Amino acid sequence: MPNLPDVVLWSIPAFVLLTVVEMISVRLHPDEDAAGYEAKDAATSVGMGLGSLVFDFLWKIPIVAIYSAVYELTPLRVPLLWWTVPLMLLAQDFFYYWSHRGHHVIRILWACHVVHHSSKKFNLTTALRQPWTSWTGWPFYVPLVAAGVHPATVAFCSSVNLVYQFWIHTERIDKMPRWFEFLLNTPSHHRVHHASQGGYLDRNFGGILIVWDRLFGTFVPEVERPVYGLTKNINTFNPIKVATHEYAAIIRDVRAAESWGERAGRIFRGPGWRPARLAQPTPVAEPALTEGTAAA
Repeated sequence: MPNLPDVVLWSIPAFVLLTVVEMISVRLHPDEDAAGYEAKDAATSVGMGLGSLVFDFLWKIPIVAIYSAVYELTPLRVPLLWWTVPLMLLAQDFFYYWSHRGHHVIRILWACHVVHHSSKKFNLTTALRQPWTSWTGWPFYVPLVAAGVHPATVAFCSSVNLVYQFWIHTERIDKMPRWFEFLLNTPSHHRVHHASQGGYLDRNFGGILIVWDRLFGTFVPEVERPVYGLTKNINTFNPIKVATHEYAAIIRDVRAAESWGERAGRIFRGPGWRPARLAQPTPVAEPALTEGTAAA
C-alpha cells in the first residue's frame, strides 16, 4: 500500500486559522451585501463536518472492499512516481467533475449533495457542511482503480481535491488573476455554483480545475451577486433534518406516485422533475393589441 500523508488531517490547523481570520475580517470590515456569518448556521456547518468524519469512516469499509477487489482483478498498475502523481490528480479531478455534475442532476445523488448547498451563507464554515451519506460518489472513481491506480492513491487524490476546495468558499476574495480564473476553480466561480438564481443553477462543477466546465459547457462567470441556498430553503439548523430532508422528500413523492415510471422519475431524474399530471400548465399568452384596437 502506498505510504501517503493524510492531507485532510494535516490541513485541520489551517482550516481553523483561516476561518478565524475570515471571521475577524468580516467583523472588522463588514460588507452589507455579503452573506456573512450567523452563529447557528456556522455551528450547523461545523457539526455536519464532524459528523461526516464518523459516517465517512463507516462508508469507507464497503467502498474499500469494492475498490480492492477491482484493483486485484485488473492487470494494470500505475506506479507511484513523481510524474505519475500529477497525472493521477488530473484524472481524479476529471472524474470528480462528472461525479459532482451527476450529484446535481440525479435526484437520489442530489439527496446526498444537497446538504452542502443548504446554507444561505457562504463562508469557510460552509466548506465543512458535508453530507453523511457520501457513499454515493464511489462508482465514479471505479475507472481509476480499473486503470491500475491503487485505492489508497485514489483516496489521497480525493483528499487533495477536498482540501483545495476549502479556500474557495469565501466572499472575502473578489477575483484572482485572469490566467488563474481561466484554469482553476476560484471563490468567484464557486460562488456561482452555490447560488440559487436560475442562470447560476447547476454550473461550475469543477473541483480544482475549472477547465472541465469550459470544455463541457457548464461554465458561467460571476456577474450579479449570488443569492445562496436552495431554490426552496429548508430553514432549519437541525443536523438530522439537514442530512436527511431530501431523502424524506423522495420517500413522500414515491409513496404518492401513481405509476412505476413516476416512481423511477422521482428517484433518478432531476431534483426539479415533476410528472406530466402535476406539471404546471403553460400560460396562454394574451392576444397582442393591433393598431386601432382598444383594450376593454
